[in-house]
Amino acid sequence: MRHVVALPLALWVWVIFHGSVLCQRPAVVNIGAVFTFDSVIGRPAKVAMKVAVSDVNSDPRILNGTELRLIMGDAKCSVFVGCIAAFQVLERQVLAIIGPQSSSIAHMISQIANGLQVPQISYAATDPTLSALQFPFFLRTTHSDSYQMAGMADLIDYYGWKEVIVIFVDDDYGRNGMAALDDELEKRGSKISYKLPLPTEFNVRDFTEMLNKSKLIGPRVYVVHVNPDPSFRIFSIAQKLQMMTRGYVWFATDWLCATLDSFSPMNQTSLHFLQGVVGLRQHIPQSRKKDAFVSQWRKMQKKGLVSSGLNTYGLYAYDTVWAVAYAIDKFLKENGNISFSASDKLHDMRATQFGKLEVFDNGNLLREQLLQINFTGLTGRIQFDPERNVINGSYDVINIVHTKIRGVGYWSNYSGLSVLPPEDLKGEQNRNSLLDQKLGIITWPGGITEKPRGWEIAANERPLRLGIPKRTSFVDFVTEVNTSHKVQGYCIDVFNAALNLVPYNVPHTFIPFGDGRSNPKYDELVQKVADDVFDGVVGDVAIVTNRTRIVDFTQPYAATGLVIVAPVHNTKLSAWVFLKPFTVEMWCVTAAAFVMIAVVIWILEHRVNDDFRGPPKRQLITMFLFSFSTLFKANRKEILASST
Repeated sequence: MRHVVALPLALWVWVIFHGSVLCQRPAVVNIGAVFTFDSVIGRPAKVAMKVAVSDVNSDPRILNGTELRLIMGDAKCSVFVGCIAAFQVLERQVLAIIGPQSSSIAHMISQIANGLQVPQISYAATDPTLSALQFPFFLRTTHSDSYQMAGMADLIDYYGWKEVIVIFVDDDYGRNGMAALDDELEKRGSKISYKLPLPTEFNVRDFTEMLNKSKLIGPRVYVVHVNPDPSFRIFSIAQKLQMMTRGYVWFATDWLCATLDSFSPMNQTSLHFLQGVVGLRQHIPQSRKKDAFVSQWRKMQKKGLVSSGLNTYGLYAYDTVWAVAYAIDKFLKENGNISFSASDKLHDMRATQFGKLEVFDNGNLLREQLLQINFTGLTGRIQFDPERNVINGSYDVINIVHTKIRGVGYWSNYSGLSVLPPEDLKGEQNRNSLLDQKLGIITWPGGITEKPRGWEIAANERPLRLGIPKRTSFVDFVTEVNTSHKVQGYCIDVFNAALNLVPYNVPHTFIPFGDGRSNPKYDELVQKVADDVFDGVVGDVAIVTNRTRIVDFTQPYAATGLVIVAPVHNTKLSAWVFLKPFTVEMWCVTAAAFVMIAVVIWILEHRVNDDFRGPPKRQLITMFLFSFSTLFKANRKEILASST
């Protein structure tokens, strides 16, 4: 009996022991990070991620004793080197890979992450196309450029500019960012009129020539979307070309603020050539947690532990580590097991370096845990939308005035432009209403506060070619005075009066159309505009259906109807003045009409009406009397009908 009781008890102890071993958390979990160590974004991100790992490991409320270990690889600003670094990191059986900061490198590493089913979460790659279904394992804790370009387009639309020139780095980050901006501008009735693409390492001489040529184009509104550049070469070249002066407008995406924030205050005082630049910076709500971290960062700077200022990407890097830690913690609680297996696709590469790579069996489960996280970090609420981007994209609108960064407003994807923080306006402001869109006073290049016009008549631009009808009658509308090439008339006076209301010079030239011996055909004149022979026509051109199909007309500035405009030479008018417009041809046509009507009436009435019989003289008198009365009655009925 004693042996019968001992057997179930031993079995129960064995089950409990082995069950606890199987569900035991691992002592260490690895996560990877691939980014460029020595860069504007990489320097603060590296320190921030190390601090985040230390904070996670010292917090007993997360991972329950499991140590989080960060394995870093240096991409060195190269897609090739970045891919090698990614392979080296992934060989260490990492559960997730953080980064990279470059969108071009992110495209390549995302393909690797897909193959090994390792979630990838970036704090700095902003290319909108990374949200495509092609990269299911890619997430980002920063904002997509689709948000940023919507904000930039709203800024441009707020000031009423319709054409811009863009300067961008010619890679995935630059091209796809400009494609997003182009789409957003089109929604607002604006466009990119000229593009200045730059290689990653551009030649200063070539860019100087390119930027100088852009002065020959009309728009003076520039949007700069490049990689962080501590030397600010673009703006320094623009200053040398006298393009940071009155009349020019310069916008910069968030690369500018990321660069400025990474500088020490002493270095910022020498940035006088950035005067008047307007930029966007990713909005970070104020919080005690953020203030404490900023204070900790300053202490590390004083101790020499940090060589860079703290920019927004450093804050996003810190939160990214915590997001991964929260997801791993929840994954271990629900699943417990972490396993890797060899990939059949890499079977033939077992003898090579790639043979060490293994597929994360639970990668999809960890990815789902990442998509479901919801916590408040240094940068605010961390939660992902259906496109795997952090929710509620918002930006600060900044203006550089006397080497100081001054905030002039905010932009968010749900409230638009405002002088109040987005978190204070959620659900209250209608971004579709222009009346609700507000910004503070901006100081533009040249130190002016009034809005620049945004474009100029280019130096090499030809004047407008304006066709005028060379008439032989009604010359008071428009005419060319003899052979002096001077054009005058009522239409010309109206055109010049409208031109005087335009606050800038519009070069133009009048080109007569016609031989001067007969009135020109107006349909042919209008067709010349459609054929781009003329840029426009000034004259008494009637608005008819077939002409409106090919050209646009101004609002009529003369009363409609049949009128005669004639100069008055003599104020003493006789009673017979109404006969002056009648020509010989008109009198002949009128007489012929009388005769024809009289003959028709006589033919119809002669057989049945006694009044049309008798001596020939009587019959002629009766015929013309009835002819005249018929015309009079017809005209009288028309007059009565129109008056009623």
